[in-house]
Amino acid sequence: MIVLASQSASRKAMLTDAGVPFEARSADVDEAELKQELIGVPGPDVAGILAEAKALAVSIAAPGRLVLGGDSLVEVVGRQFDKPASREEAAEHLAFFSGQVMHLSSAAVLMRDGAVVWRHVETARLKVRQLSPSFINSYLDREWPAVGACVGVFRIEGLGVQLFEDIAGSHFTVLGMPLLPLLGALRAQGELPE
Repeated sequence: MIVLASQSASRKAMLTDAGVPFEARSADVDEAELKQELIGVPGPDVAGILAEAKALAVSIAAPGRLVLGGDSLVEVVGRQFDKPASREEAAEHLAFFSGQVMHLSSAAVLMRDGAVVWRHVETARLKVRQLSPSFINSYLDREWPAVGACVGVFRIEGLGVQLFEDIAGSHFTVLGMPLLPLLGALRAQGELPE
């Protein structure tokens, strides 16, 4: 059984649905501080570094166990976005995203005893349609505060799909984890049957 270094509902659901036995533990990582050190670093690299930091934080307390760290990061017009801190900030993010291309990078890192045994980052390209202020307001009326926990201010498995006119990339990457490559890595590590 692996240890998931996350309390993300989406990552837990993906692992559960895929039949991966896991236990979830919170990773004590100051993401804001780490991101300050990574200003100017490309989004996919930041996602990978944060995923590794989360895996390491949990791996220290789980000797011998395979630990999965994950992270997702959104970039729009070269600007990186965090989860919105308020409904007002969520509305600002959505207005900025309107009519733009969003790059959503999701990273997964497997670590055992503090050593990385596998790492993978995938990026999906999402074309945001033109969003009117009235749509943004009605969308947040229905989706806030749930989307406050989501980078990109959307849940693709729900109303968030209405934000987009085109998506290129893995559905799982958009959900927050490159699941298919991860399943292959877990088979290679003996955690899943071949």
